[in-house]
Amino acid sequence: MHLLDIVLGFIIIVIAVVSFFSNLLVLLCFIYSVEIRGQVPGIFILNLSFSNIIIAIVNMPATLVGVAKNMKPFGDSFCSTITFMETFLTTNTTLSMAALSIDRWIAMVFPLSYSTKMRYKDAVIMVGYAWVHSFAFSMCALLFSWAGYNQTYASCTLHLGATENGWAKFTAFSIVFQTTSFLLPFIILCFTYLKVLTVARFHCKRIDVITVQMVLLFVDIHPSVKQRCLLEQKKRRRRATNKICIFIGSFVVCFAPYVITRLTELAPDIHIDHHWGIMSRCLAYSKGALDPFVYSLLRQQYRKALISMANRVLGRGAYPSSGHSCSADTDNDGSLRTVS
Repeated sequence: MHLLDIVLGFIIIVIAVVSFFSNLLVLLCFIYSVEIRGQVPGIFILNLSFSNIIIAIVNMPATLVGVAKNMKPFGDSFCSTITFMETFLTTNTTLSMAALSIDRWIAMVFPLSYSTKMRYKDAVIMVGYAWVHSFAFSMCALLFSWAGYNQTYASCTLHLGATENGWAKFTAFSIVFQTTSFLLPFIILCFTYLKVLTVARFHCKRIDVITVQMVLLFVDIHPSVKQRCLLEQKKRRRRATNKICIFIGSFVVCFAPYVITRLTELAPDIHIDHHWGIMSRCLAYSKGALDPFVYSLLRQQYRKALISMANRVLGRGAYPSSGHSCSADTDNDGSLRTVS
């Protein structure tokens, strides 16, 4: 077994463990907290976390076995099932991220009409579409026998096989699949989050103007207090920009190498290196480990639910409902609530 294979296998194990437990914490927060369950974004996060957990306990171990054996790890039927689940779940996660970005765009740009534009029923419909979309492409791959072991990725995934029959159909299918399941969600993420950033910066500028006016009114205020107020405004703007960069950047860094590799290998004369194929797949897997921290666990509501659950397990008092929230949390869940 090659040293690089050992390293890649270890990386897959780490990603699988982190992805499983972090997404499990998100599900526990959803079950435990009435506040989280009562919010529309909770539906999308629930769908996203559920898909990531299944990938962590089914697809990642299957890839790990493929890397360790350097050969097809299972029989044809089981490998086809793994391929179906991989196609379905991965597509479902990207569409869930797009749905979350749409929800936050509506919440930020149309705050007064958010409750009518994005209801629980609308969220369920969007999740239902994500499932139908994912199921359609997964079933299509099974019907055309494009589900099997791919040596390049040491995984059971979309694969034409040894025969060249149907190459044109498989190429067309792959292009449409990657376009609608990855490129389209990426475009939605860019459009919605950049709109959110524009609105957030506008609100920050309005707050800055009010702050400056207040500072000028209190002419006798200490210079250090004035400086601290201005610095806080800069930090608020910087936080909004950083969060948008994380939302979009994590999607690009994790999925772009794998998607580009899948499209590149469609050319008949191009050979993809085995280790690069596994590395690009590990990057795609790593998105499942990042999602809980990007979308939920670092938010105050989820931290509050986690602390409450920990206190209940340890037999301590409940999480205080007021008085101990830090200023950063107040900022994040205040004027920039929909960005965080």
